[in-house]
Amino acid sequence: MVETAAILGFATLVGTLVYGWRVYRMRTLVLDRLGEATASAEQVGVGQGAVERTRSSHIGTLPLSRPLRWLPWVMILPVAFVLYFAAGMMWQYCLSLAAIAGLLGGQLEAFLAVRRAVKLETQLADAVDIMVGALGAGAGVAGALEAAIQETRNPLRGQLEDVLGRIRFGDQPQTVFKNLSERIPLETFLLFSSTLAVHWEVGGSLAPTLATVGRTIRDRIDISRRIRSNTAQSQMSTVMVLALTYLLALIVYSNGPEQMKEFLSTSIGSFFAAGSMLLQAVGIVWMSYISRMKF
Repeated sequence: MVETAAILGFATLVGTLVYGWRVYRMRTLVLDRLGEATASAEQVGVGQGAVERTRSSHIGTLPLSRPLRWLPWVMILPVAFVLYFAAGMMWQYCLSLAAIAGLLGGQLEAFLAVRRAVKLETQLADAVDIMVGALGAGAGVAGALEAAIQETRNPLRGQLEDVLGRIRFGDQPQTVFKNLSERIPLETFLLFSSTLAVHWEVGGSLAPTLATVGRTIRDRIDISRRIRSNTAQSQMSTVMVLALTYLLALIVYSNGPEQMKEFLSTSIGSFFAAGSMLLQAVGIVWMSYISRMKF
């Protein structure tokens, strides 16, 4: 039964790799054809503005995209096979450890995604402050955006360059700002884009409104930091309680190593041990999910 499950798992892994290679190959062909079309547009002279817009649309596209989101789950079966065939562990422990690695890897990827979002919001708050200062000194909206671009680093700099370039090449500002809020689906960017779009439509003084937007963004960042600091204590308490379980297991093993080995080598003992480890990992993920900010 174990050999059959291993064969089925290996076949599933091979099928997943083949499907992933096919998707990657199709994506590469599409990008190559897009590059050829852009090059031909340059040679024919269809319009430098259209070519530049095509180029700028690829600058920092979807900065919050998560291409590695499914990688930890795809690696569960390879990790299980390595532990089973290379380390010679029982299949219960192999599946449990592989699932734990996938869960913790998913949490690490989500943590990095949150860091990117926080970095973008912080850069946006700084850019808004620069724009408010430039507008107060008498610059126009385009000049204020250019001043913010000069003082901003990536990943936000590429997005602002794309916005300013498309506006100067004649695109509708409302459409440009709407695309910005769609590429970066954060409430702060939606507020910033809506403010600039409304100003471009009705006019008026933009500096006081942008100053209010900047204070709102910084208040949001401050609140999110306070929430993360409060939830970090409960998360660390959960981790310490789980670590205490392994400490007790180590103490029991040191008191009776032979009995512990015999218990873990049986089917019932291995199921209980592997199941408890898996449930602990699920508990960590659950705690992280319920403490995630949703505002």
